[in-house]
Amino acid sequence: MIKRIKKIKGNRLFVRKGDMVLVLSGNDRGKRGKVLKVFPELNRVVVEGIAFMKRHTKPSPKAPQGGIIERERAIHASKVMVIDPKTGEPTRIGHKILLSEGRKQRVRFSKKSGETLTG
Repeated sequence: MIKRIKKIKGNRLFVRKGDMVLVLSGNDRGKRGKVLKVFPELNRVVVEGIAFMKRHTKPSPKAPQGGIIERERAIHASKVMVIDPKTGEPTRIGHKILLSEGRKQRVRFSKKSGETLTG
């Protein structure tokens, strides 16, 4: 049976590539990691060192040995929370518009400390 994932067009996530996040639920609950990939249309993120899956591969020119390869799989974005760079605690994310040199710039900020997030 093939599992179909409904794609959501134009979905915006609060998480970005490079963010440090805390896993809220699942087997890896309480672990922290860096976001490697973001799939906004699927509402999923890949976090470094979290949710490993095993893949059995045949020998090929790339991997002449073949065998079992472990790698991270995508988890739902609602299961992670961004870590505040100032306090090191999980926080919600807000957006605000800053005027810099006559240009409007939309930035993300931490709801706990008010500090802007890079990226």
